[in-house]
This record gives sequence, structure tokens and C-alpha cells, in this order.
Amino acid sequence: MDTRPEQHRRIMRSVGSKHTGPEMAVRRLVHGLGYRYRLHLPDLVLARHKVAIFVHGCLWHGHRCSKGRLPKTRLDFWVCEACRLAAR
Repeated sequence: MDTRPEQHRRIMRSVGSKHTGPEMAVRRLVHGLGYRYRLHLPDLVLARHKVAIFVHGCLWHGHRCSKGRLPKTRLDFWVCEACRLAAR
């Protein structure tokens, strides 16, 4: 999929990096269990319990689900990147 630079910028700008679906699901779960947290550099901080929670998306974990698709551009780079992330 080849896109024009301005179209690519528009697409990338629309991709959110905060308040993502997985992050909001974890927040609801943690709050429902009665824990209170702060939003910080890690996605959630439970200061009272000295716990930080990081929520990563499907590409980061490399599991195969409908939302964990590789980008269509620069596929060779993203295949290597997904393998590197999974190895971590």
C-alpha cells in the first residue's frame, strides 16, 4: 500500500497513543477491583502498592488476533521489528 506523504501523515496522526482500548479495559478492571491509580509514564501507577502497570498492544506482544496486524508499508521492517519485540 503506497500512500502519499500527506495521506500518511493524516493516518498516523489519527492513531492514538493514549487512552487506547486495551489501556481503558485494564483501567476499568483495576478500578472495578477497588484499586485507585494515577496515570503516569507507565500507563497506571498504584503508588500505595508500589506497582506500575504497562499496557502494550497486540503488535508489541506478537500474538495473532484480529487487531494485531502488521502495517502494509515497509513490511520487511515490521516483520523484523515484530520478531525483535516478541524476543524481548
